[in-house]
Amino acid sequence: MTSHPRFGYTLMTEQSGPRELVRYAAAAEQAGFDFEVMSDHYFPWLDAQGHAAYAWSILGAVTQVTDEVGLMTYVTCPTMRYHPAVVAQKAATVGVLSDGRFTLGLGAGENLNEHVVGRGWPPVNVRHEMLGEAVDIIGALLDGGYVSYAGQHFRVDSAKLWDLPEDRVPLAVAVSGDQSVEAFAPRVDHLVAVEPDPDLVTGWDAAAGGRGGRKIGQIPVSWDTDRDRAVERAHEQFRWFAGGWKVNAELPGTAGFAGASQFVTPQDVADSIPCGPDVQGIVDAVKGFTAAGFTDVAIVQIGDETQEEFLEVARAELLPALRAG
Repeated sequence: MTSHPRFGYTLMTEQSGPRELVRYAAAAEQAGFDFEVMSDHYFPWLDAQGHAAYAWSILGAVTQVTDEVGLMTYVTCPTMRYHPAVVAQKAATVGVLSDGRFTLGLGAGENLNEHVVGRGWPPVNVRHEMLGEAVDIIGALLDGGYVSYAGQHFRVDSAKLWDLPEDRVPLAVAVSGDQSVEAFAPRVDHLVAVEPDPDLVTGWDAAAGGRGGRKIGQIPVSWDTDRDRAVERAHEQFRWFAGGWKVNAELPGTAGFAGASQFVTPQDVADSIPCGPDVQGIVDAVKGFTAAGFTDVAIVQIGDETQEEFLEVARAELLPALRAG
């Protein structure tokens, strides 16, 4: 792990509109965050969140209202809604617009977002096969030159990216266990995970052959001056988080997430997500990731209505406390 972890801000397309996200992106850079990640959804997790604008249009706008902060998708599924050749083109374009600040985060996706194109939802082993082929296609296109590819799941016929950034767009992949670590650590630059599992980090470094790379985690928080209000908001909008990714990847719509989380109580949410005005509680939760070897941690502040106040608290209190260790 690096001696100085990097702290990020999450642009949640599921809980804020596109104009608001662009504004928050600029404010997050001014607040002092090191990088920003953006979700790439067609649906919110729950109806209460209420948004799901197109991430790539927002990213283009964000490149023009920020100057130095790193940008990243967290994460894009390059297998069903998007063909991998198109994902490569989008990533290269954002790389150019951002002057090389963009990292393409990839994952195997969720039924919630991918079912919309009417192709069904493959079993997990097939999804991982598809992601593997997609990573190979995207990497080849980002390397430059013409690419043709004939795989089990994808074909590419003489494709070429005509606008590439000066430095190759780095690739990161979301992993959850030994199988995905061994498959992707040798092929991409950085690890993405949502649980502070030190075994993922050590396994990644071993499988990557010592190349290391960033280990990028994410943690939800519900900061508010009123703890009860913070818990209520987190329960209303983020109780889906309790299902775990094996469940979350399979459910096809917001009604499914509402049903799966109907017995999750506000106390359950408060036990797993830092809620209220206690900045130290957020610092302690983030330490779970840095102690596990993560180099980067992106914070999700739950609820659109609290973003501007949270960003001011982040500037004045939270980021200094995180950097003080």
